[in-house]
Amino acid sequence: MATLSQWVEGARPRTLPAAVAPVLVGTGAAYAVSSGNAGYALLALLVSLALQVGVNYANDYSDGIRGTDQERVGPVRLVGQRLADPGNVKFAAMICFASAALLGLALVALSSAWVMLLIGAASIAAAWYYTGGRRPYGYSGLGEAFVFVFFGLVATLGTTYTQTLSVSPVSIAGAVGVGALASAILVANNLRDIPTDQSVGKKTLAVRLGQTRTRALYAALLVVSLGCVLVAGTFYRTALLALLSFALAIPLLRRVLGGALGKDLVPVLSGTGRLELLYGALLAIGLAAAPTLG
Repeated sequence: MATLSQWVEGARPRTLPAAVAPVLVGTGAAYAVSSGNAGYALLALLVSLALQVGVNYANDYSDGIRGTDQERVGPVRLVGQRLADPGNVKFAAMICFASAALLGLALVALSSAWVMLLIGAASIAAAWYYTGGRRPYGYSGLGEAFVFVFFGLVATLGTTYTQTLSVSPVSIAGAVGVGALASAILVANNLRDIPTDQSVGKKTLAVRLGQTRTRALYAALLVVSLGCVLVAGTFYRTALLALLSFALAIPLLRRVLGGALGKDLVPVLSGTGRLELLYGALLAIGLAAAPTLG
């Protein structure tokens, strides 16, 4: 039976920056137009965190019952390592998804952003079918696209929309930036897992591209996120504060482009998460300060 610490590790807390950063940026974009709402931002954050933990447990369950998670480098696999009953892990995922749905419904009702109901339902469905169902799209090389869309565009723009009932060019730039970094986390994860994924027939994007092009993709995503800060800076100079976060990117790029494999890539996952969190926090601060500092 899994211990509490194993359940916590199974939730993959190192991935949580991918849930926090888009809410920070989306809220910063709302404050940039003097329409920020801290209460709505908190609800959006809880929704995002519930979805992230839910998709992590769902992936643990689905990969585990397929037998694709038995020999992996990285965090605890509750089902794959036979630490927890598969049904309990699935139940934990469903509790998280139900919590996200209820919190999201409250946010939509309070903000009158009714279009977010359909988008929220699509987010939960996408989270489950990433590795669940008969034809999981995460096994076909579409995982990075899912992360970019739902933990980049949807989470960021949805946060802004519930506070302003509109989106702005700077919120779009921020959404693309955090989406690129969230995707980079998954790229690093799948780069690490190429040998084991190949052995079980899991055709992730990294498996399809191969090591060299996957490493180039990781670097390209970081460049895209940098470019988005520069774009945001053309609207609000204070957004350029986020450039400071790229001090964290240098050692990550050295490790990835230097040919690190297996366990040597584990620090890249946590490091990219820290980069995304700092990026999101600094960009949010810069945007929120724009009405005062310009």
